[in-house]
Amino acid sequence: MQAVVFNLQEKSLGVAEKDIPKVENADEVLVKVAYAGVCGTDLHIIQGEFPIKKDGVTLGHEFSGVIVDIGTSVNMFKIGDHVVVDPNSGCQVCDFCHSGEPHFCETALSTVITGLFKDGGWAEYCLVPQHQIMKIPASITLEQAALCEPLSCLAHGWDKISPIPVGKNILITGAGIIGNLWVICLHLQGHRRVTISEPNPHRRNQLTQLDTGYDAITPDELKDRQGKGVLYDLIIDCSGFGPAIENALSLLNYGGKLCIFGVAPPHVKISISPYEIYLKELTIVSVKINPFTFPKALGLLEALGERYLNYDNLGIKTFSLFQYQEALDCLKKGTIAKAMFKI
Repeated sequence: MQAVVFNLQEKSLGVAEKDIPKVENADEVLVKVAYAGVCGTDLHIIQGEFPIKKDGVTLGHEFSGVIVDIGTSVNMFKIGDHVVVDPNSGCQVCDFCHSGEPHFCETALSTVITGLFKDGGWAEYCLVPQHQIMKIPASITLEQAALCEPLSCLAHGWDKISPIPVGKNILITGAGIIGNLWVICLHLQGHRRVTISEPNPHRRNQLTQLDTGYDAITPDELKDRQGKGVLYDLIIDCSGFGPAIENALSLLNYGGKLCIFGVAPPHVKISISPYEIYLKELTIVSVKINPFTFPKALGLLEALGERYLNYDNLGIKTFSLFQYQEALDCLKKGTIAKAMFKI
């Protein structure tokens, strides 16, 4: 089979010919991959900014597919089922895992995440344990289901910043795919007073395709509005850009919340004012992956449907595995919101 493999030691990325994985353990499931997304985390990985298996691994932690083989103890799934794969799993032994917080599991962080430490979905086939897959309802296509993993992270973030009363003034910084997914989820839930700040003109124009009526502005326009006293009750940073995160605090209204959703490089630092946090009773919330939120993400996929999940409207472009470099280049240039391998 064909797979896109990254070797951290050699700092190399390329298509390789690999054997199709075989089901050897009783709880394993072999998935024929249909769609696999390229995440911002993948860009960090390729740039050497994120921990990963050093001697070569097939990337890809956002993917959907069809089961083609199962282990002897697998009884919840059958060959032919359409499924999504949750790449994250705890060790199931440590205090964090037993406390329902597997996303804090330090053992898993360095050993078991699919697409980082185990071969992932940028390939024709992927082998995963049954506890990391979920069956897709008939109303959800494999194409739509490939967005389940990022939506599961969003669902975790939604839980952490709730309640979000309708009528509040909301700002989203960054209109990549995560910003766009927040846009459609907020619109689905009835929010109308939403502004998106994005420096890239192509991405600002892309937002009009979503037909939400939200206001897409440049960071300079945001600064101008700030000078006129415009403040926000909730700011969701999807950029991972240090200066944008730092500035967001000064844009918050009294009692406001800042949700740090975008992943900044590890070396980035910001300066904040404890007095301002005290004075305004601000809340700063961070979001790390998706503990137990895949069912919620499937619910969001069903509710969003074709009205919101059209790839063209979201700025998602599909590529073959052999077009991996073109996909990465388009993402870096910002001419698309997301690259998706159609396999």
